[in-house]
Amino acid sequence: MKNSIKKLSAAVVLLMLLSTPLVAQKTEPVLTPAEKQTVIDSIGSKLNSTYVFPEIAKKMADKLKTNLKAGDYADISDPQAFATRLTDDLQGVSKDKHINVRFDPEGIAERQQAVTPADSLAFRNRYIAGMKRNNFGFKEIKILGGNVGYLDLRNFSDVSYGGETAVAAMNFLSSADAIIIDLRYNGGGSPSMIQLISSYLFGPEAVHLNNFYWRPTDSNSQTWTLPHVQGNRSADTPVYVLTSNRTFSAAEEFSYNLKNLKRATLVGETTGGGAHPGGTVIATDRFTVWVPTGRAINPITNTNWEGTGVSPHIEVKAEDALAVAHMKALESLASKHKGTELESFYSWPIAALQIQQKPLKLDESQLKKYVGVYGPRVITFENGTLFYQRDEGTKYELMPYSDSEFMLIGLDYFRVKFLTENNKVTAIEGHYDNGRVDKNLKG
Repeated sequence: MKNSIKKLSAAVVLLMLLSTPLVAQKTEPVLTPAEKQTVIDSIGSKLNSTYVFPEIAKKMADKLKTNLKAGDYADISDPQAFATRLTDDLQGVSKDKHINVRFDPEGIAERQQAVTPADSLAFRNRYIAGMKRNNFGFKEIKILGGNVGYLDLRNFSDVSYGGETAVAAMNFLSSADAIIIDLRYNGGGSPSMIQLISSYLFGPEAVHLNNFYWRPTDSNSQTWTLPHVQGNRSADTPVYVLTSNRTFSAAEEFSYNLKNLKRATLVGETTGGGAHPGGTVIATDRFTVWVPTGRAINPITNTNWEGTGVSPHIEVKAEDALAVAHMKALESLASKHKGTELESFYSWPIAALQIQQKPLKLDESQLKKYVGVYGPRVITFENGTLFYQRDEGTKYELMPYSDSEFMLIGLDYFRVKFLTENNKVTAIEGHYDNGRVDKNLKG
């Protein structure tokens, strides 16, 4: 009997444990005055030894020490809040948007524990797996209307890992008649990827992209386009680069390089303004600091975009940049091929872009005028919308782009136009993206 009661009690306790949510969470130890002192001393030492401008490094280090002595950090007990405050104070002195203090005990522990070859390999594999899950920054690639290539690039991965993906992407775009590279959500990355992608946009002759000065080694380096790439180059293809105020660091370098080499048209917003490369340094066992150790020196301007950002050729809101760039590309291509069959091909998607930006709405009485049978083509009106159907084929919703012209939602290569005589609808024309036109009378 006693054993049965014990078993029942154990079962009840187990059931309670399983049904009760676990509320205990890992809490980090609060900051102590001693730890604050250690963090500030370490960050000051890192800055003084490697930050690209020694005199500014000293000012930043002195600022933190002065604030600590004055008790400015005394009320901060949360490590995250402390990291944020230090970042603000450092950037306030330097105006350098790259400098960043982070509270990252888990990441630091993972890096410091990678002491054996197996540990190091596991750490590297986790790093690569993370990049693979993001496809090395290559978010989306496709062909827009008018054979305009589009690449949404979210970061510039190191070529050692993302090189094959970049090669595939640039070869996919090599048959496009214009290329749009979207860097509106790109926060930076590796100069090696800038070099690789840029090489596809120039011929085999070397082009000087950028120069760098590195303080730790008191040395200079240069980047040039590569003499050989896998597959096809797009050296003569018009290029448009989309930017926003979130475009930063390496993404800014790519934009700045192409702008000053007159190789691309920039569309969007002025970029973030970070031109000093560097990397994350461990300050203590719980805090890291991102230290800029070099500076870009463009071979054409002899300066960079630090603090100012890269201004676009065509300034528009970031959310409108893609539509504007696509429109500019199509208009330029149509103008270049004026009077040829290609003019119609490039002009065809322009109407769709215009209607996306400014949708046209016709009143119900206007729409109902077009209802009827036009040979094998039937126009119906349902729930306030016109529909098109040919024979027993798919029924498509019609979207107006003028009083008498309509696109078919889901069928890009075909549109219809209604013909009127004496205010009476008499026929329908079918228009195709290759310039062909056919006609059916009403009734």
